Amino acid sequence: MKKSMLFFSVMLIWFATAYLAQAKEVVGWVEKVKLYPGELIVKAKVDSGAKTSSLNCRCYNFFQRDGKEWVKFTVVNEKGEATELEQPVVRIAKIKRHYGEKQERPVVKLGLCLANTYKETEFTLIDRSGLNYQVLVGRQFLEKDFLVDPGETFARDPVCDVD
Repeated sequence: MKKSMLFFSVMLIWFATAYLAQAKEVVGWVEKVKLYPGELIVKAKVDSGAKTSSLNCRCYNFFQRDGKEWVKFTVVNEKGEATELEQPVVRIAKIKRHYGEKQERPVVKLGLCLANTYKETEFTLIDRSGLNYQVLVGRQFLEKDFLVDPGETFARDPVCDVD
């Protein structure tokens, strides 16, 4: 009886895992993504340990539009292709760095295409020029739709149908 219960439990877990894996897209830990507006393709680190996505932006300028705070910034991919964006500031994130220093970052909302899923998500703007990837995709974007395979890179091209 115990062996049959163990077998049944293992099979149930296996089927549940297989079902969940089919319901979600599997992506690698590094993927190409497409940013909107602008449809710029950039390499991104897919990081389920980060809550919010972040975007490389060495220089940004705040300005007022219709009584609200906006930010103007340029995104450049590894090929040197650039898009200049103006977005409303959603909030200012206060980030506690691993060495204890606090940092404030503007947060904007942009469209993001990963594999064949498009969603609008929040990005903190930060100088990532010393890092390998222009974009870090966080779990707010990933949750409910993706599984990350840490052994894969560039497993899926960004092919979203955005009107």
